[in-house]
Amino acid sequence: MNPKPTSPTAIELLQSQSLTTLVQHEIERQIMAGTLMPGTKLNEIEVAGRLGVSRGPVREAFRALEEAGLLRTEKHRGVFVRVISLEEAEEIYTLRGVLDEYVARTLAETITSEQLTRLRESVEAMHVAVEAGDSEAYYRLNLAFHDTLVEMVGNRKLLETYRRLVKELSLFRHEALTGDTSAPPKSEREHRDIVSAIASRDPALAAQVTREHLSRGRERIREALARAPGGAVQAKAG
Repeated sequence: MNPKPTSPTAIELLQSQSLTTLVQHEIERQIMAGTLMPGTKLNEIEVAGRLGVSRGPVREAFRALEEAGLLRTEKHRGVFVRVISLEEAEEIYTLRGVLDEYVARTLAETITSEQLTRLRESVEAMHVAVEAGDSEAYYRLNLAFHDTLVEMVGNRKLLETYRRLVKELSLFRHEALTGDTSAPPKSEREHRDIVSAIASRDPALAAQVTREHLSRGRERIREALARAPGGAVQAKAG
């Protein structure tokens, strides 16, 4: 008589979920860093072997990353790093701009001295990266700066929505900030202006300075895409 199949234990489920999360974070990290380019096909067996896990957590990680907008599944073809059209990127950027302006207005009214110190330290770290000519470090610090601003508002749903938008936009923003050596210094000065505007406790000014920063950032993205071979929108992921 064959033994009855047993259901996975709670520990086994936790281990599987933990592995899935680890795999998801690693693939996401590679996409954000530009290691996995837009349009890259991901092989379940290859990823599992490279990360030293079974195929189950990889499969679940693929599903989670597809829901997050970073991967896409094509029937009979496989799983690919998602490519966002320029039109969609513009739409996402517009929505992100609305959120950023709201954040700037809110922080101009609620920011604490400790939070201001944290923001100033972040800008100083970006300055060090600019001085060192390290565009990759600057790119990471730039993402962290804006993420910190949103986090300081204290609205979890806002932060969750914002992070999804940034991840989808990352391939365009990474190219704009790492492909043009003049972009980080310009962006750094704009971040200093944002912190100063928030510190002034003037919500309208904070929103205006943030809006101008985003407008210039969007223009840098367009210029970066224009420099790409054939004007391709499949810029380096970031």
